[in-house]
Amino acid sequence: MLFERQRVLLTLLDALGGESAPTDFQKLLFLYTRGESEPSYEFVPYKFGCFSFTSYADKRKLVAERLLVDDEQEWKLTEAGQSMARTKAVAPLLAGRFCREHKEIRGNALLAEVYRKFPYYATRSEILEKILPDRKERERVEAARPTTTDAGLLTIGYEGKCLEIYLNQLLRAGVTLLCDVRRNPLSRKYGFSKGTLSHSCKGVGIRYEHLPQLGIASEARRELKTQADYDALFADYERKSLPGQTESLAKIQAWISEGFRVALTCFELHPQQCHRHCVAEALERAASCRLKAVHL
Repeated sequence: MLFERQRVLLTLLDALGGESAPTDFQKLLFLYTRGESEPSYEFVPYKFGCFSFTSYADKRKLVAERLLVDDEQEWKLTEAGQSMARTKAVAPLLAGRFCREHKEIRGNALLAEVYRKFPYYATRSEILEKILPDRKERERVEAARPTTTDAGLLTIGYEGKCLEIYLNQLLRAGVTLLCDVRRNPLSRKYGFSKGTLSHSCKGVGIRYEHLPQLGIASEARRELKTQADYDALFADYERKSLPGQTESLAKIQAWISEGFRVALTCFELHPQQCHRHCVAEALERAASCRLKAVHL
């Protein structure tokens, strides 16, 4: 059984004639999903414009289902994929109209359209002059990109977020180093296990570090139902575990001193239901009021 977003991939690819170059397809998928009421995929600024890690994970799924050809050089439907695209299509008229409107736009022209409409995704200054010859257009694009911010401390949870929304939160907040404070950095949610998360961070220019010593064992979190339960757990953590983690805390302090804008990350959406707020408060105390954590 396919997710609707995976059927969107098949529908769009079929409307494109059944195949597309990978870089072009990412741009076309991005522009197409911006026209949906709720985008099937989110994207991050990545090398040449926009990129969806989730779409590539779905591509691997569709290859395994023999609906796409296993080819790194192109996205291409198999006969089974073409049949699925036509019998289980999602908004085929919309996809067809979009592809007709964009049938002559590929390569740099397609990238220029993305940059003009969504300048946040223009990641490489050195190619802007080639993509956008007009100086005023380039200046507008440059002005819309996130600016470098000062060193500091932030926290973030990934509960309820897809990988791309999470990464965009980090980028827009100017985060340059993600510090994973989970004991076991595994997740059933795509993108948030250590290997995938560290690779994705690298792709968008964020350094990844894992400090498992700062984590809490999963068995200690099983019976948490009320905020009072969380508060009791964190009081125990601050009393028994955190005082012995001077080395890990010193590492974070050193990264901030080196100029990194560090975000502590774990699962829970709300910081008061996650031990990352305890770590942040310990760092604030050590900095003697010269550091104030921002909770994303």
